[in-house]
Amino acid sequence: MNYAHDFHAGSFADVHKHAVLCLVVQHLHEKPTAFRVIDSHAGSGVYDLAGPEAARSGEWRDGIARLMAAAVPEPAASLLAPYLDIVRAFNPRGDLKTYPGSPALVRALLRPQDRLIACELQARAATALARNLRDRRVKTLHLDGWTALAAYVPPKERRGLVLIDPPFEEDSDFMRLPAALATARRKWGTGIYMLWYPIKTRSAPDQLARRLARLSIPKILRAELTVGSLADPSRLNGSGLILVNPPWRLVEELSSLLPTLAGLLGRDDTGRFRLDWLAGERVPAAG
Repeated sequence: MNYAHDFHAGSFADVHKHAVLCLVVQHLHEKPTAFRVIDSHAGSGVYDLAGPEAARSGEWRDGIARLMAAAVPEPAASLLAPYLDIVRAFNPRGDLKTYPGSPALVRALLRPQDRLIACELQARAATALARNLRDRRVKTLHLDGWTALAAYVPPKERRGLVLIDPPFEEDSDFMRLPAALATARRKWGTGIYMLWYPIKTRSAPDQLARRLARLSIPKILRAELTVGSLADPSRLNGSGLILVNPPWRLVEELSSLLPTLAGLLGRDDTGRFRLDWLAGERVPAAG
């Protein structure tokens, strides 16, 4: 599949990924020392929901639009607040027309001492990324994200997050994720890593999980959200996240957040979630 950012901006998968991303960055605020975020496949940063790509797919209507129109219960409402506050800031008149991608969300959460490296290989998107993220705390690079992982890890701050969110234009991206993670972690073992992957059926995600579990990494948390039946492999039915070295309270937060997202975003009451450890704590949760 090709998870092009422009077509899927604001989809249920973006909601899942970006809500968790904002939580992780918020946890990095708990220490005053600087941190760095490396976004390996950043896209163009900001998306026009009325543009031809997003309008053609319309996925944002069942994602961010549905979430913002819902009466979200606590504690999920508080957990979503950092993410939704940024989305609202991009839409000050109240109409949902613009969606901030991962680098724009991270930039909004940077403190003066923090930094972001955002990489994008596709030339048109890289140009838009540089235009959309003009900020002295941000470096945008027209660069293959897989190459960036080798070149920019570890950051000089020695604190931070690596977001690996490839487009999955080829099935080989599932194969590259474990190798890229292993290489980066050998260079920076204390960093937080967040890997995103699409779920159409169980085959590729389960193979990925088995490969990751064999890496001998102490703490690997899996957080999945499915919104439809996996019997239809022609659709994107779910969104998966792998978190290495997750902040210690994140499991508790996701235990509250994921059931709420599954209930709000599931198609025809088919929303489900999975939260478990591939390595480490061994505290499973599912629903």
